[in-house]
Amino acid sequence: MRRWNGWGDESKEYPVKAGILGLLKQLIGAGTAPSDVRLAEIVAQVPASRLPHHELISTDPELRIRHARGQSFADLVATRSGELGQIPDGVAFPQSSQAVRELIDWASDNNVSLIPYGGGTSVAGHINPVAGERPILTVSLAKLNRLMEINPTARLARFGAGIKGPDLEAQLRALGFTLGHFPQSFELSTLGGWIATRSSGQQSLGFGRIEQLWAGGRVETPRGSLELAPFPASAAGPDLREMLLGSEGRYGIITEVTVRIRPIPELDVVHAIFFANWEQAQTAARTIAQANLPLGMLRLSTPTETMTNLALAGHERVIGLLEGFLKLRGVGSEKCLLLVGFIGSQAQVKLSRQAVLSLMRRHGGVHIGQSFGKAWQAGRFRAPYLRNRLWELGYGVDTVETATTWENVTPLLNRLEHSLRHGLAAEHEQVHVFTHLSHFYPTGSSIYTTYAFRLGNDAQATLARWHALKTAASQAIVAAGGTISHQHGVGLDHRPYLEAEKGRLGIGALQQLGQHFDPQGLLNPAKLYEDGQ
Repeated sequence: MRRWNGWGDESKEYPVKAGILGLLKQLIGAGTAPSDVRLAEIVAQVPASRLPHHELISTDPELRIRHARGQSFADLVATRSGELGQIPDGVAFPQSSQAVRELIDWASDNNVSLIPYGGGTSVAGHINPVAGERPILTVSLAKLNRLMEINPTARLARFGAGIKGPDLEAQLRALGFTLGHFPQSFELSTLGGWIATRSSGQQSLGFGRIEQLWAGGRVETPRGSLELAPFPASAAGPDLREMLLGSEGRYGIITEVTVRIRPIPELDVVHAIFFANWEQAQTAARTIAQANLPLGMLRLSTPTETMTNLALAGHERVIGLLEGFLKLRGVGSEKCLLLVGFIGSQAQVKLSRQAVLSLMRRHGGVHIGQSFGKAWQAGRFRAPYLRNRLWELGYGVDTVETATTWENVTPLLNRLEHSLRHGLAAEHEQVHVFTHLSHFYPTGSSIYTTYAFRLGNDAQATLARWHALKTAASQAIVAAGGTISHQHGVGLDHRPYLEAEKGRLGIGALQQLGQHFDPQGLLNPAKLYEDGQ
């Protein structure tokens, strides 16, 4: 059973090692366990639905609660405290594009707002209902979840947009193929959601971001159906896919998706390399990224994140032996861990590995093999479960992410971490902050920062702390010249900062597209831009 007030399956836990709990107590103080409400208490308070009857729509109170929020920290506070605010008036489960078309037409006739819902994994407020006079219908695409067609010759596959990551990969792998898109939300997120939020998978260096993987499909809009042919390339005007990538359901509901697939690689391995300090490590990683080698991924942790991850790993004796070995090689307390992923045939991986290790040695890197890489691969989708457990121990954990060009990576990273580290100074509260570079490009890199803080005395105090930190980080990103989102989209949380990136003219263009596809403003109100501007 899926958790209604946190991440993932109720049966799965992330045990907190004594080392990380001790580290948090030392750095930010002891947490106080909050008192969470029970689902039955919230269900009993659900107001009556405002929706007219429709055979595809359920107005069950618990179902409405389970589709009211995503997975942002603000959503976690809302579900744990029971202070949900507006919830949808009903949830629909269409089983075809035609059924989605019917719901959109019905919503237009009845002046009903529609919120497209994929896996409910948004961390930026994409699926949150906004209070207003219109009734609100959440349209779950969970039943549009099958492989519809595969073309092995062209290496194209067409799916229902509501298919989840594991199901998509299982159906492709049974036929010898893979998509290779593995965001951290992979367990629960959907193909349509990846497109709507312009997602990036952990191995995007090798497989590409979702914009490279999306070839075409079908979108249902209030003005009609839009079919996008999967041409290998086209010069027939602007690419209409670009209007829909990252559009967050404002222009239409993606129902069918054609993606570019590839054969399952013979090898998919991750090696670990340590460096003595951040300057050496970042320079080495940039050198690799600009060498255009056929790699699966690069992931570079700062000294603080490296220290934190070693504490999370436990196995004190093994870690102690590793640190002793590294010290003999000149790698001490400021060490940085670089994970390098290799994909391809054995011959390709051998050549890439030789090239990477040659570059690493020039920058003082110490290669320690695949043990850390295997551990990362085994637990790569488990991190969100840690947030559940730390909440129960009295700690809040959230992330922010951005991207910038290489000369600005370290200045932006430092400014971002500083804003968070001192974000609760007025309350004399400490914040533990650590960062890694997670997606690499020849011209720059993404920056992914995690921060941990103590929960407040009640839900309002906790939300205020998070809001202060989120605001400080977002302002720091904009001021330092980073994008407000490299991979998590805009939603409600990042909307106030979008104009700084797109400009007034750019925001106006987004609004005009919304007017064209959705004249009544029915679809996912208030996301990307404010309505009525």
